[in-house]
Amino acid sequence: MTRQFLIIDADDTLWENNIYFERAFEEFVAFLDHSSMTPAQVRGVLDEIESANNRIHGYGTLNFARNLRETYQHLAERDVSQADLETVVGFAEQILECPMEVITEVPETLEYLAARHDLTLFTKGHPEEQRLKLDRSGLGGFFGHAAIVKEKDAAAYRSLVRERELDPARTWMIGNSPKSDINPALEAGLNAVFVPHAHTWVLEKAELQSGPGRMLMLERFGELRQYF
Repeated sequence: MTRQFLIIDADDTLWENNIYFERAFEEFVAFLDHSSMTPAQVRGVLDEIESANNRIHGYGTLNFARNLRETYQHLAERDVSQADLETVVGFAEQILECPMEVITEVPETLEYLAARHDLTLFTKGHPEEQRLKLDRSGLGGFFGHAAIVKEKDAAAYRSLVRERELDPARTWMIGNSPKSDINPALEAGLNAVFVPHAHTWVLEKAELQSGPGRMLMLERFGELRQYF
């Protein structure tokens, strides 16, 4: 195969991420103990707050802590104490202490791909937090370049292509998020590989859109070895 440029997502593509946020949310719901709202209704309020705040503050654990705190202040049925707010923030901050869980088949697949193609890690979130995850994962050596951006939209992909002098026809974005990985890459004229994850964050879900590039849909990350 002609050498390709493979841009690869990080969270929930290479390692588990959203499951820890889900556990923190479950703890938050139990602590909130709302008398009438279901967990789904509480989630709806949190989603609205996150959608608004993410555009301003970006992503990452500390921003999630801010969103949980704001949700608690909005929904609490008792006087909000400083101790309560510290507890709520703690649900999010404990995510930083969670072990790295690299997804099955990822290391051996990256080793195979890195010998045949040019690999770039492309992720969004808090730069320091994302760099720490990459270091802890032990996967950094497979990538020739790593880019951390505030938002992964079509403009961000076009910018990455220009900066790295990539050939769009030979460039593929690989990830689990329709919103951040697949649709904007296709819009930017790249190819894409969709590897769904059972616990993709709800705000990263969207209908898959078509584009000028090609798209593959795989069940597992390891299947990349059959195509590249």
